[in-house]
Amino acid sequence: MAAATTLLLYIATILCFITTARAKIPGVYAGGPWQNAHATFYGGSDASGTMGGACGYGNLYSQGYGVNTAALSTALFNNGLSCGACFEIKCDAAQDSKWCNPGSPSILITATNFCPPNNALPNDNGGWCNPPRTHFDLAVPMFIKIAEFRAGIVAVNYRRVACRKQGGVRFTVNGSKYFNLVLITNVAGAGDIVRVSIKGANTQWLTMSRNWGQAWQSSSVLVGQALSFRVTGSDGRTSTSMNVAPANWQFGQTFTGKNFRV
Repeated sequence: MAAATTLLLYIATILCFITTARAKIPGVYAGGPWQNAHATFYGGSDASGTMGGACGYGNLYSQGYGVNTAALSTALFNNGLSCGACFEIKCDAAQDSKWCNPGSPSILITATNFCPPNNALPNDNGGWCNPPRTHFDLAVPMFIKIAEFRAGIVAVNYRRVACRKQGGVRFTVNGSKYFNLVLITNVAGAGDIVRVSIKGANTQWLTMSRNWGQAWQSSSVLVGQALSFRVTGSDGRTSTSMNVAPANWQFGQTFTGKNFRV
């Protein structure tokens, strides 16, 4: 009897451990389901043509994004709110077995640009980024990891995933005395930001408005005050970085704050 009781307790402990392991860890972005789309490429073999872009990130190499980037069609770009979101993409061998690389390898990319529609061309013949198509225009080095270059366009499967970044969230402060424009980069977790607040040493928290891409603005006079930032991702999580910019900060400088847990 005692042996049977011990065995039951052992089994219950194992089941409890498995259930806990499968449960979502609080505070970690879970990602989304696989969906269908298509992918093309742009920017040249070294991805130099992908620099800049509609998210405002500028030099993608120095910002840490490298060549693991894509421009999103209107259906995915969400008027710039998707800037910074991360996706896992793989060639759909069921539809494009001729062009998909063996083993259907997947790539991880960050949304850094907008792929504009071309309404002069039909959606299925050149107007690849026309609404309502879900489409990724990949940097060339990313495209050739999943498919042959000469394919030009392939069917893909994609899903939102957590962004994994090195270091903290970066805040680049530009503007003038009466206008602060803060570019937010290197965001982990959900990756895309939906709300930002700024606080000077002598102010309360002030809500910023999105100017474009992931550049956020405030008209408060904050020169000469240490700056704190509070950012909220599309998953609803918030990260607060207190006093990351010292009182003697200058326009054009970049400061590093607390990143999201992944």
